[in-house]
Amino acid sequence: MNILQIPEIAELDSHKHVLRIPPEVDVPFTDRVRSIVDTEEFRRLSHIRQLGFVSLVYPGATHSRFEHSLGVFRLAAILLKQMAHDPEFIRLIPVSACELFLLTALLHDLGHYPYCHLVEDLHLGIPNHEEEIGRVLLNPDSPIARIIRTQWNLFPEDVLYLLSGKRPKIPTLLSDNCPLYAILSSMLSGPIDIDKMDYLQRDSLHAGVPYGRNYDQERLLASLCLNESRDHLAISSKGKTAAEMLLFARYVMFSEVYWHHTVRSATAMFQRLFFDLYFPHEPGQDPEWLNELRRATDSEAARIFTHLHRSRPSAPLCDALFGPKRILFKQIAEFSTCSYPKIYEALARKPYPHLIELSRKVTDCLRIPPHEFILDAPPVGREIEFYVDIQLPTGEFRPLQKASPVVRALATEQFDDLVKRARIFIHPKLMPRKEQILSTFQETLVDRILS
Repeated sequence: MNILQIPEIAELDSHKHVLRIPPEVDVPFTDRVRSIVDTEEFRRLSHIRQLGFVSLVYPGATHSRFEHSLGVFRLAAILLKQMAHDPEFIRLIPVSACELFLLTALLHDLGHYPYCHLVEDLHLGIPNHEEEIGRVLLNPDSPIARIIRTQWNLFPEDVLYLLSGKRPKIPTLLSDNCPLYAILSSMLSGPIDIDKMDYLQRDSLHAGVPYGRNYDQERLLASLCLNESRDHLAISSKGKTAAEMLLFARYVMFSEVYWHHTVRSATAMFQRLFFDLYFPHEPGQDPEWLNELRRATDSEAARIFTHLHRSRPSAPLCDALFGPKRILFKQIAEFSTCSYPKIYEALARKPYPHLIELSRKVTDCLRIPPHEFILDAPPVGREIEFYVDIQLPTGEFRPLQKASPVVRALATEQFDDLVKRARIFIHPKLMPRKEQILSTFQETLVDRILS
């Protein structure tokens, strides 16, 4: 069997067994895909919103991780169909590895739980969602693990390896093949990958904004090739403009959607609620409610938080976010590298407990409840920088950031600092005291820096 004979890729043209998702595209839906999609673990993704609190600003953005997973899987099939005409790819990548790539694309979000990216941004030592997939894939009683072995004839350990970097302890397809792992990994998660291609267009579609759709996905997919060392994806010169537009689309989506100030208000409220529950806790042992959250849907997560905060001082904050009447905190200040750079530097990418300590000093001075003043700042770490090679018409490979001022400016120098800003949010009832609160914050910050 060659790549084009893989059932899911052959189905791209036959359209006999497909599943329709927005925007009017067909997803190959073979029997072995259906077996995965019908499991309880995968169906749970249909009750987890792709964008969390974004729907508070863009009401249409209620699409699910389930839909996104199907979209990424479809792009994986299209990419393999394209690469099936590349002699070097065919030589290096066996058909079984292509099937593994398809399966991993379908399952890449299986470990997601409600608001998990917001939890991961706190950097509290909690395993990320890729590692959470191991709870399913390495469980011998898991229906998905059984389907992978019996219907796909693949190793669940290889799927986990591609998603988390956790090398299998047993002999598998990838366990002793580092180049193969590197190529497949870059196809799934890298500067230009099928995950970004899907979520930018899908998020833009459902949010009702044009920003994430203003790049040529078809041309970008057609330009993908292997790099000079044959261990990562690269693009041909024909894809340069499409790659630049993808990067710009990502930049604008972060600026106008993902880091919209109202979205960040809800995000900051949730993160404060999560932190208050998680600390104090027993070192090395996750609380039981966190295990419940990992198995929960969005609505179940709201119930978990409401119950746990019911008798705490944070109860009003929880009710403001998850209660029947929405009360989002108001932004009273914003700091970036362009405006108030010293304040931005003092807040951005600092450990979250540092922001909590600073907040408490401010609220103590003002004698206001500690949960009515929240600091929000860019998390520790940065977005993946845009390092990818481009093959010039001469056949020579060169880093795209050297060939493109757009990539150099947005991806390797300014992306995070431009779109991710530090902010102060307060309860709406405190707005008459805004100036006093800002003055106290600045005094507290200066004292902390000097000390």
